[in-house]
Amino acid sequence: MSSPIPESGKTRRPPPGDGADAAHGPDLDRYDIAILAELQRDARLSNAELASRIGLSAAPTWRRVKWLEEQGYITGYRAEIDRRRIGLGVLAFVRVDTERASGAAMRELEAAIRALPEVVACHYVSGSGTFELQVMATDLDAYAHFSVDTLLNLPNVKDIHTRFSLGEVKAGGALPLAHLRARRG
Repeated sequence: MSSPIPESGKTRRPPPGDGADAAHGPDLDRYDIAILAELQRDARLSNAELASRIGLSAAPTWRRVKWLEEQGYITGYRAEIDRRRIGLGVLAFVRVDTERASGAAMRELEAAIRALPEVVACHYVSGSGTFELQVMATDLDAYAHFSVDTLLNLPNVKDIHTRFSLGEVKAGGALPLAHLRARRG
């Protein structure tokens, strides 16, 4: 007897097929890890090419990709753009010192930071400061205006400290997956 299919017509777990396609458990297996590795290298792969690279047929590969998306392992697909080619010559690392206020004040600051397109990454950090931002600007003058007119005027900001990238050694790298393979073994 087969398991019921959800009303959407999509199965959450691949039905048994060619052996590697059996019902999916909660953990990633070698095919899932291979899919993640291949899509990090080239997210534009066709399903047929992806299937060929990982050693499965197209249907179970497609179901696995859908499962990885549904489970939140794959959160999106995007093009990598050379920032310099589009006129963003400055990459700044900005430590933001905040007034230690209420949780509501911190959430307000987080929301304000998320709304700034110039901020391409933001992390809570340990040590001095509260946040570490990565900010892109066309040039130093544009960054100076942004820092004075925008960053220093965000809610709960006490001070900012900026360092500039003098050159990228590595950026936009794929996430390491070796620990997933080791955990399985």
